[in-house]
Amino acid sequence: MSLFSIAFSLFLLMDSVGNIPFFITFLKGVDPKRHNIIIFRELLIALGIIIIFAFIGEALMDFLHVRNDTVQIAGGIILFLICLKMIFPPAKNPNENMPHDSEPFIVPLAVPLIAGPAVLAAVMIYARQENNALVMVGAILLAWAISLLVLLTSSFLKRTLGWRGIVAIERLMGLILTLIAIQMFLSGVSAFMSLQP
Repeated sequence: MSLFSIAFSLFLLMDSVGNIPFFITFLKGVDPKRHNIIIFRELLIALGIIIIFAFIGEALMDFLHVRNDTVQIAGGIILFLICLKMIFPPAKNPNENMPHDSEPFIVPLAVPLIAGPAVLAAVMIYARQENNALVMVGAILLAWAISLLVLLTSSFLKRTLGWRGIVAIERLMGLILTLIAIQMFLSGVSAFMSLQP
């Protein structure tokens, strides 16, 4: 995969547009002057976690004796399930387990909203497929930078698009990501079948 295709997939998985309502809600009780500082800090923490997983992913797969085709099949299934939740989201309450008068730190903004299980699983898969570490890091940085830009402008996007617009964009991203998930699954199945006698 190319740098841009990996970056695009990771950007969709980070779901920055879909996370706008949650960021706005979790920061409601925080001084507005600190909103951008907190968003940047939380995304910086998420970036560090994602890059760490990108580099330990291959070693972890080797340690577990998991083949590349297995990772692709499992990754495709996981991504497909995530896509279904993006297209048909369950009822969510962003107010759960988070007092509004406190400043969020790491949880839940950095993890799991940005560096969630789907993103971490995906970077491990892509790192296994992509031999060039610079391409992998570049893709992560590109996806992260776009997500940061989206979330820094979350208040503006909320006013411009409204909640319905944000939900529509999230579902469109889920649909596109579904195609990527199915392709990943089929590639894994194809690789597995080619190894059979």
